[in-house]
Amino acid sequence: MALAPKQLIVLGDSSVYGWGDPIGGGWCSRLKQQWMSTEGSPVLYPLGIRGDGLEKVAKRWKNEWECRGELRRNLPNGLLLAIGLNDTANIGREDGRPQLTADAFRFGLKRLLTEMNKQTNVLVMGLTPVDEKKMPFADCLWYTNNSCDAYEREIEKSCLDLNIPFLPIFKAMRDETSWEQFLTKDGIHLNSKGHEWIYSKVSKWPPLTQWIEKTNQT
Repeated sequence: MALAPKQLIVLGDSSVYGWGDPIGGGWCSRLKQQWMSTEGSPVLYPLGIRGDGLEKVAKRWKNEWECRGELRRNLPNGLLLAIGLNDTANIGREDGRPQLTADAFRFGLKRLLTEMNKQTNVLVMGLTPVDEKKMPFADCLWYTNNSCDAYEREIEKSCLDLNIPFLPIFKAMRDETSWEQFLTKDGIHLNSKGHEWIYSKVSKWPPLTQWIEKTNQT
């Protein structure tokens, strides 16, 4: 009997969905295409929903994970989480309240990661920067790089506490020359160049490549 294929589900927002990349369908789809052309690679399920933040992903993650085992009594043994940007936005005005305060984000994320980590192998990505000159988004949401940086640091701390692999994104992208060229005209979504940049980082990320090697040995 053939062994069930290994699965990685990727949970997140519009970045995981691939919004802004009409060429490659997003960094996640680019990774899926690479794996589909490589024998023995895991099956990848991109499960991004535009606008999702921590609370919405926390509500749907287990159902998404449990229904993608493909074969009876088989569950995905990998989960890549990419959320947080939507939680940082201030509502209504530049100094308005955030979608989710830093304290609430920290508490909720720690609880979510603890729950996920009991069930499967978890990996987590950081946040992309924004072009503050384009704010507000949708005439009501203000995103700032200070918040993106601060919330990514909260993500990193939670991952360190739980010994979960974390891929920092914010500073690495900001360090790129003309990093604003990675964003669409709205100032928050990645364009094709941005998705290609993320793909280049994720596809070569040691914790992910090591997870693939490990799954191929089991």
